[in-house]
Amino acid sequence: MAKGHRSQIKRARNANNRETRPHAKLSYARVSVQKACFVLDAIRGKDVPTALGILAYNPRYASSLIKKLLESAVANAENNQGLMAENLYIAQCYANKGPTMKRIKPRAQGRAYRIEKRTSHITIVLDEK
Repeated sequence: MAKGHRSQIKRARNANNRETRPHAKLSYARVSVQKACFVLDAIRGKDVPTALGILAYNPRYASSLIKKLLESAVANAENNQGLMAENLYIAQCYANKGPTMKRIKPRAQGRAYRIEKRTSHITIVLDEK
């Protein structure tokens, strides 16, 4: 049995499992996971300048969100860990499901159809070559 209070034990355990690679996370993005994954699949494993070029010319709405997120991850790498942007590549990028906003759309003969406005949590993890 570990010594100390439960919060101290959790804090020590979380310090060991902390992500050391530069990363950025966008929570509650107003785009569905499926639509975000189309863009994430296009840039997974690419180096940063190539990924930024792909995102700049991708016509999907999610690409503008992911481009800003990638630029944030690169800035985190440069400012917090002193890494060069040219030496970085996208090690991991994924989208998890966020909460869904339920809305009602009136239809004919007094019926109501449900509209689901989906959100997602998008994460990008960079690594050095």
